[in-house]
Amino acid sequence: MSLKCLVVDDEALAITLLEKYISQVDGLELLASTKDPVKAIEILEEETIDILFLDIQMPELTGIELLRVLPQKPVVILTTAYSEYAVEGYQLDVTDYLLKPFSLERFIQAVDKAKRVIDLSLQALKNAGEISMHEEKKYINVKADHKIYKIPFDDIKYIEGLKEYVSFYTNDQRIIALESLKKLEILLPSTQFMRVHKSYIIAVNKVRALEGNLLEIGDKKIPIGKTYRQEVIKKIFGEDF
Repeated sequence: MSLKCLVVDDEALAITLLEKYISQVDGLELLASTKDPVKAIEILEEETIDILFLDIQMPELTGIELLRVLPQKPVVILTTAYSEYAVEGYQLDVTDYLLKPFSLERFIQAVDKAKRVIDLSLQALKNAGEISMHEEKKYINVKADHKIYKIPFDDIKYIEGLKEYVSFYTNDQRIIALESLKKLEILLPSTQFMRVHKSYIIAVNKVRALEGNLLEIGDKKIPIGKTYRQEVIKKIFGEDF
């Protein structure tokens, strides 16, 4: 699974270099590049980003200010020509700090560190939380409302993310639990479920139609995120669609 990257820098040459480096490292996928930090916030709100390469000194909104307004941060690698910002950056829990100009070797070191942080985070998600998986029995147990719900995979139509919570929409009920879509994306069997948007996981066999950029599941229309569209159409509608 490729790690989706976002590059935010007000210098065209810096963006070009980072785009080149990202293309040379296996396991990285460039989702977008922008000179506009406000546009970057919009992208982060709409799409799932794994690694954010962020310049500090930018007009209108600095990289540090951008980090402070993000409610949920991806793994962050700061890129800047000013070493005096290093301490402030680490106080905001950034993963690494690339001082311009930096080499491909130094870039790879930062990416490797980011991958380790992501791997540890995913492992923690697997080991903790309110959901237990019983794939061989075709159901999951979900703790909600001071109860334990046994939800068969076949009953789940889709799951919607609500910040710290998720809503399971089944054939006959809605169950809200303290959980994350990221963890569910890892735990649920990929043959039956897939992430189609930053806020949605759907049951593949419950989709009855595609209209524009919306999947129809029952009477619900679920948007497809830009970065998911190609994979969603291929998996649900086949190679020849």
